[in-house]
Amino acid sequence: MSLARELETTPAAIEDITENVIFPPGDLYSDEPPLETELHLEQIMLLLKCLKWLWRDRNDFYAAGNLTIYYSYNQRKDEKFRGPDFFVVLDTERKTRKSWVVWEEDGKYPNLILEILSDSTAKTDRGLKKKLYQDTFRTPDYFWFDPYTLEFAGFHLLDGKYQPLEPNNQGHLWSQQLGLYLGIYQGLVRFFTPEGDLVPTPEEIAELVESERQQKEIAQQKAERLAAKLRELNIDPDTI
Repeated sequence: MSLARELETTPAAIEDITENVIFPPGDLYSDEPPLETELHLEQIMLLLKCLKWLWRDRNDFYAAGNLTIYYSYNQRKDEKFRGPDFFVVLDTERKTRKSWVVWEEDGKYPNLILEILSDSTAKTDRGLKKKLYQDTFRTPDYFWFDPYTLEFAGFHLLDGKYQPLEPNNQGHLWSQQLGLYLGIYQGLVRFFTPEGDLVPTPEEIAELVESERQQKEIAQQKAERLAAKLRELNIDPDTI
């Protein structure tokens, strides 16, 4: 998505306009309030950990949570900014940022946004933000989730309008942008592979490895005890 498209003009016209614009400092910090509940934080951290682990060998994306997106046409920090709970931008450099400043990122907006509903934000997330992400951000994939009621919905941008996503047999919703499913698992939204496998966290991977190690150790101990018992009976276990 380019600024030229947003302004419905040409890059040359943009250059003429911006000659007289006073640019704010390039190191704009995120200006988001604290997260509302512990579940909000847990959900955001879960999505970030899983995606970054899954895409650990990729350097062409940026994922963040509760971070301000500055998108003023006039390239001003004090007008037009939003802070999605979780968003992903594709085809960009993977590096740490203090905020996402659209005019410093080749006019790129998020490819996917997920908002976490609460009593105070649900109406805005379903209405004002949905319209903003559809009409201005033109974000292809938009999801929202309530960690208390487990309300979960997703939309894909088609011909400029958000169309509801239909869940598969497991109740998961497909993200065309990420090439992954999103679905509820143990009360929180998780990523699933196209084959339906849960994308694990690094901690879950470590637990699985440890569990497999313990199972192998137990199996080996059983085998050694059996071999010892066979030798007591003058039976060579290696010949069985």
